[in-house]
Amino acid sequence: MKISHFFYSIIFLIAVTTNVEGQNLKSILEKAKSGLGKTTGVPLTNQEVGNALKEALELGVGEAVKNLSATDGYNASIYKILLPEEAKKVTDKLKNIPGFNKVEAELVLRLNRAAELAAKEAGPIFLQAIKELSFQDAIGLLKGNEDAATRFLESKTDTALTAKFLPVIAKALDVVNARTYWRDAVTAYNKIPLIQKVNPELDKYVTEKSIDGMFSLIQVKEKKIRTDVAARTSDLLKKVFGSQQKK
Repeated sequence: MKISHFFYSIIFLIAVTTNVEGQNLKSILEKAKSGLGKTTGVPLTNQEVGNALKEALELGVGEAVKNLSATDGYNASIYKILLPEEAKKVTDKLKNIPGFNKVEAELVLRLNRAAELAAKEAGPIFLQAIKELSFQDAIGLLKGNEDAATRFLESKTDTALTAKFLPVIAKALDVVNARTYWRDAVTAYNKIPLIQKVNPELDKYVTEKSIDGMFSLIQVKEKKIRTDVAARTSDLLKKVFGSQQKK
């Protein structure tokens, strides 16, 4: 007996024995035929997994750079950079000194503007690290926690990223005159009798907070791709992450 004849005979028997209401044999056959040729249970290749993880991270990086580099990307978001405790001590003391009564609000705005400027140049740094993701690493990350890829990227780039990002932040701080503004505030603060003098440098602090914000947004995107079908914008993402969700 030919396979096609055998197939239709089985479908006919199923239709008869189950007494399906509201469905005729023709509709059952059409649905069965529409499912023929679809591949199921095919193992993912290392290349597919690797490319899917890279694509997911690239989407996360792209979204983070776009959102955070916009005006108020940091300043008006949950990633807003606030003053470190040491700086708060300075601004609190200066509130009653003419010319420095609004120092905290002004300084916070300038720090966030610097971070937004720096974010525009962060993309290539992240993307280079993503390109170096091996297929072997990708297999483990796919089966890991919902932020596994983000944490992996962070571990691979944190030191180098800080080294490369720091001068960008320093330059950005100077563009918005944040460092000059801060040094003037600290100079005024250090003239107050009986206080412990503070360090006037903010570069490293803003760099760390800027990078933290970047990774936080990348993590959000990774989680969406892992858990939300609508966030999987390509066939590859649907195939690779869909296969894990079914398990």
